[in-house]
Amino acid sequence: MRKVNFQKLSILALTLAVPPCLFADYSYQQTTKITGGSIVSMLKMVGTFSSQARKVSDPIVSSIYIKGNRLANVSPETIEIIDLDNETVTNIDVQKRTYSVVTFEQMRQQVVAAKAQMEKKMAEQPAAASPANPDAKDVKLSFDVQVRNTGAEKEVSGLATKEAIMTMTMNATDQKTQQTGAMAITNDMWMVPEIPGYTQVRDFYMRMGEKMGTVTAGVGVDLSKMLAQNPGASQALADMGKEMQKLKGVPVMQIMRMGITTDGKPLPAASEAPLPASPSPTMPSGSDIAKQSAASMLTSRIPFAGGFGRKKKVDPPPPEQNTNAVPPTSSVLMESETTTTNFSSGPVDSSHFAVPAGFKQIESAIEKQAGEKQK
Repeated sequence: MRKVNFQKLSILALTLAVPPCLFADYSYQQTTKITGGSIVSMLKMVGTFSSQARKVSDPIVSSIYIKGNRLANVSPETIEIIDLDNETVTNIDVQKRTYSVVTFEQMRQQVVAAKAQMEKKMAEQPAAASPANPDAKDVKLSFDVQVRNTGAEKEVSGLATKEAIMTMTMNATDQKTQQTGAMAITNDMWMVPEIPGYTQVRDFYMRMGEKMGTVTAGVGVDLSKMLAQNPGASQALADMGKEMQKLKGVPVMQIMRMGITTDGKPLPAASEAPLPASPSPTMPSGSDIAKQSAASMLTSRIPFAGGFGRKKKVDPPPPEQNTNAVPPTSSVLMESETTTTNFSSGPVDSSHFAVPAGFKQIESAIEKQAGEKQK
């Protein structure tokens, strides 16, 4: 499953309206773990046969180092090095002892190519939508991004924090039936007003945004590629910039949820609704073909969804004992928690930004895709 750094969404917001500063060394740690969602139950089912699947809920501790125009994100299995001077991103597989390098220009070209491919696909598609053809023109896509400062307070790692909730919904509406389904991301952030030296992090991503586009730098090439594939994304990105102005401070804990809703509303945040008791929440289906088609279309276009729900029929819920029970309108595919600690303005060793000796260079994923298209 493709790794996505959702914390860059928050960093993108915090880079806005930040004045330039002198480059200095800075470091901090992030601990991320998958805490629930239907993906966990799926992986538990295959965990009996796969040691990798059994480790899915194990915490991953990453150390982030910044030195001038370089940033290294170091975890036990992977290392990512961003070099703004050379405009490259180096991905290192520690276990396989290999690494690949992709340029900012290659990343930009991938986003542009994704947009062109989607425009061509839309032009070739028939006008009528159906369960067998959920990508048809009669299904309209829209995007909504909102940030709410709830005023809630709690202590995190000994720090007094306030809550901000960011929601992103990618809605698909059948123009004939007006039924709506949505792929949704909700990030429940607990923030402190300021942490000494953290402006180095904001400023780094601001400089990266200037070189390769704020959106791509802030949310990652995967999400930028997905947005480029869909009509209406430009307005969504403009709205995102306005909403993120509401974020004030530094997130020290984030609980991110990704899932599906069938009423077009945002996915509830962790502080607003606990995860369902069932490890595999059941989505409403049956006669609601439009909602099913909309959800299938959205998940088929999202690169980090891992294929879950892609063009698969949603099984009808089991018979209810209580005939008056209201079926659920949302399903959490994955919930993860990230805490940020050990902020330091101390010197950073240059060795963190070098490929370890003896590692072999291989083709990047972007280069492989380009090679396959030429065949």
